[in-house]
Amino acid sequence: MARIIVVGNEKGGSGKSTTCMHVATALARMGHRVGALDLDLRQRSFARYVENRRAFMARAGVDLPSPDYRDLPAADPTSLVEGENAQDQRLARAVADMHDNKDFIVIDCPGSHTRLSQIAHSLADTLITPMNDSFVDFDLLARVDPMSGQVKGPSIYAEMVWTARQLRAQAGLAPIDWIVVRNRLGAQAMHNKKKVGAALDDLSRRIGFRVLPGFSERVIFRELFPRGLTLLDLRDTGIDQLNLSNIAARQELRDLMNGLRIPSVTAGF
Repeated sequence: MARIIVVGNEKGGSGKSTTCMHVATALARMGHRVGALDLDLRQRSFARYVENRRAFMARAGVDLPSPDYRDLPAADPTSLVEGENAQDQRLARAVADMHDNKDFIVIDCPGSHTRLSQIAHSLADTLITPMNDSFVDFDLLARVDPMSGQVKGPSIYAEMVWTARQLRAQAGLAPIDWIVVRNRLGAQAMHNKKKVGAALDDLSRRIGFRVLPGFSERVIFRELFPRGLTLLDLRDTGIDQLNLSNIAARQELRDLMNGLRIPSVTAGF
């Protein structure tokens, strides 16, 4: 059965769709069968990323390892049982359609609190929460004393994850492997970077998640999206932009995939 990887954070601009596409494509390059869903029904950034990829492959005449992206099926009002939510049915059907013939399903959640996002979190075997390396993003995870910098307690998003964990426990499912990914890390050991890191370490011990470094701020990510490409596609497409910055970015992706604890992680890299 498919391992479900959910990428979620209730704040926009944290790099969820970039993370989704790179993780899904890396898994496909490793030879895994990868399904993909986008639950942000308004912005559809992950969906548009995949659409851009398909368009690029058609123009360039190349076949790149890619996730099998599918839109959520429409709900059939006549099939809803009393009290059943239509959004629950749509997501359940989408996952069921792929669960037995995919190795992984990568799900991108919207940057807001929605019913679909809530349900997806309870389905997650692995939850990846990208966050910009600042206390603005950290506030979604925990409340911090403004004077001492000490963590006072979990905040709104962490509480939603806690609820998802409880639902999984009640259903007899394995615990969520929750990973917080620090994106846009500064190159230098700045004071704020150290404070955010210390707060994350403290909170990780209290509410149970792992911390991994993510992607630094790089121009290449803005250039890849319109063509639907990832860092792993540059050589195969003749866009050989493997300068020092891009080589470092590939290493960041390699480190992230290793952190997901997937066997044979370097295959296809």
